[in-house]
Amino acid sequence: MKGTYLLVMMLSKKTTVTVGKKGVVCFQKGWYVYVGSAMNGLDQRIQRHLRKQKKIHWHIDYLLPHTQIKSVFIKETKQTDECRIARILAENLKDIPGFGCSDCACPSHLFTGSSQEIPRVIASLNMRRYCPDTNP
Repeated sequence: MKGTYLLVMMLSKKTTVTVGKKGVVCFQKGWYVYVGSAMNGLDQRIQRHLRKQKKIHWHIDYLLPHTQIKSVFIKETKQTDECRIARILAENLKDIPGFGCSDCACPSHLFTGSSQEIPRVIASLNMRRYCPDTNP
């Protein structure tokens, strides 16, 4: 399965994280949503993000140990849709500049907002909730 995914996370306290070459980033307590794509195994990518033990590869890998993933949403696509979705998120939420977008021209692929704003924006994206037991 190929497609785009969203990780909805909660950070329980203000946290400073060194994010690879990006350097030190201060994250405020609150809700975050990360958009990514997996064109060679969507389920495997999400399962990797959900694992506690893994090799650090992407910006999100530095942040995930400090958060709780509250939900995951997916959209099956034959071509990557993450930049279009990132633009919609950017119009509605506050971005974390330069996070998760080193391979594209987007300003960010990580956003923060309230526990009411994030679900409202996600509802407009026509994505479905990821359930590992029912996804191939």
